[in-house]
Amino acid sequence: MGPNPFLGVIFHWIGGFCSATNFIPFRGIKRWSWEVYWIIQGFAAWIIAPPILAYFLVPHLSGVMHEAYATHPNDLRYALLFGILWGVGGITFGLAIRYLGIALGYAIALGLCAFFGTLVPPVYHGQIGTLLHQTSGKIILLGVFVCLIGVAVNGAAGYSKENEITPEEKAEAGERDYNFGKGVAIAILAGFMSSFFAFGLAAGKPLGDLAKTQLIASGKSDLWQNLPVLIVVLWGGFITNFIWSAILIFQNGSIKQFAGEPGINPMRAAATSGDTLVDFDPLDASTYDRLAPRTLISNYVLAAMAGVIWYFQFFFYSMGQTKMGKYDFSSWTLHMASIIIFATLWGLVLKEWHGTSMRTKLLVTCGLLLLVGSTIIVGYGNYVHAVFGN
Repeated sequence: MGPNPFLGVIFHWIGGFCSATNFIPFRGIKRWSWEVYWIIQGFAAWIIAPPILAYFLVPHLSGVMHEAYATHPNDLRYALLFGILWGVGGITFGLAIRYLGIALGYAIALGLCAFFGTLVPPVYHGQIGTLLHQTSGKIILLGVFVCLIGVAVNGAAGYSKENEITPEEKAEAGERDYNFGKGVAIAILAGFMSSFFAFGLAAGKPLGDLAKTQLIASGKSDLWQNLPVLIVVLWGGFITNFIWSAILIFQNGSIKQFAGEPGINPMRAAATSGDTLVDFDPLDASTYDRLAPRTLISNYVLAAMAGVIWYFQFFFYSMGQTKMGKYDFSSWTLHMASIIIFATLWGLVLKEWHGTSMRTKLLVTCGLLLLVGSTIIVGYGNYVHAVFGN
């Protein structure tokens, strides 16, 4: 199967929707501290889901992994290392969402992630000169530039929002900890460190090539060729997140929450009330100072669900990347822009912009349209190269 940029864009949009949606289940978790449900979703997203799906879709997965390590050990080590560095971005990204809200946190952090993750790989591989001399390359770079403008416009909307809505309105939208200055600083760090995921995927290309060979030999689609690469990069990310979560769990004494002791939930959307604060079973006195069993089970399910939804963003990303042709690094811009688009839409649904002026809402709308436009431009640039080779 050859390049098909428009199909690739559709895959990236589906992946973007999954990524923007993964924080929604967190809003239903009751009385668990951040580090508790974060490590559970991470275990589901980074340890469980990647090898299971790869096992069913890539023939002789273990043999492909062993061959890749035997023939390209340094590439896999770099993929793991970049995954570890990306893990720092994952941690700080969660904090950025806490301080900025879903719409703005995604826009700033992932916009910067798109910039670094898209441009650094072609510079490293010496493709930037070709980009600047081909029509398709110039179109793709224009799309990246439009994406950055969209991020800047969203940032302006966020700054305007901070000065317009009341603390009560922020709490109603689940933004009790909203802090634009602190959030932007964390989002910048998150954006830079998260871009290492793109570097990890690039480093793991030899593993993807071996998987592609195996898939074709078995008469299967090469859409799944990058699934083994995700295993290596995501396991690297889990290492960082596990260490950080373990430190917080130890410092805060949160370990008992796994068995039902109550904690705090900074991402809880509803206002604190007797139900959300205690969530007790009036017929069971043992639950007055503990989570009811059904609530505890629900917390585990919601956290794991968030992790699986999160993984599917890269499941579809890996499929979209195979359709983008020579300039497949542009997939990163498409993916990040798609996430921001759907995160902005979720922000509107969750009334994060409720109470803001028409000017602020106009800025949000313009930012959203610019991001949609950037995905179309990048997709068209890949189409030009796939059809005309220029």
